[in-house]
Amino acid sequence: MDLEQIIRERRSIRKYKADPVPDEKLNKILEAARLAPSAHNSQEWKFIVVCNAEIRKKISIAAGQDFIAGAPVVIAAVALNPEDVMSCEVPTYAVDLAIAMEHMVLQAHSESLGTCWIGAFNQEEVKEILKVPKEYKIVALLPIGVPDETPPSKPRKNIAEIVCWEEFQ
Repeated sequence: MDLEQIIRERRSIRKYKADPVPDEKLNKILEAARLAPSAHNSQEWKFIVVCNAEIRKKISIAAGQDFIAGAPVVIAAVALNPEDVMSCEVPTYAVDLAIAMEHMVLQAHSESLGTCWIGAFNQEEVKEILKVPKEYKIVALLPIGVPDETPPSKPRKNIAEIVCWEEFQ
């Protein structure tokens, strides 16, 4: 599968088979995150891999999204320096972890696994469940598993609606 095909075919998966994620595939997904670029190559992140069903269930409750518990793996992306802001006034962690998460999403799809980027969850509850120190920030959750659904593609805006040339229009 080439990269364009991976990008075009990837979907948010909210229903997973009970099949475990093979270690080889999970390691490739984590390696994709490790290789992601970050500001100053600082890699100020941790990825918590959750395979325990009881912990996944607690996370799903804290997120108010039952399907999360059905994924055999959930990865929590944690920012270790949430106070750092780039000169463009954007929090560094938001960009760095978005890149790393998308690397994982695309690698997972290339391994015939499904994911769903989760940004809606109770920060404090999930930090408590995963024992994340208060000074850090969980940026996203990523359930991973063998898809048990094939959602259709969603409509996208025309390229002319989202691209400007030379200046904002």
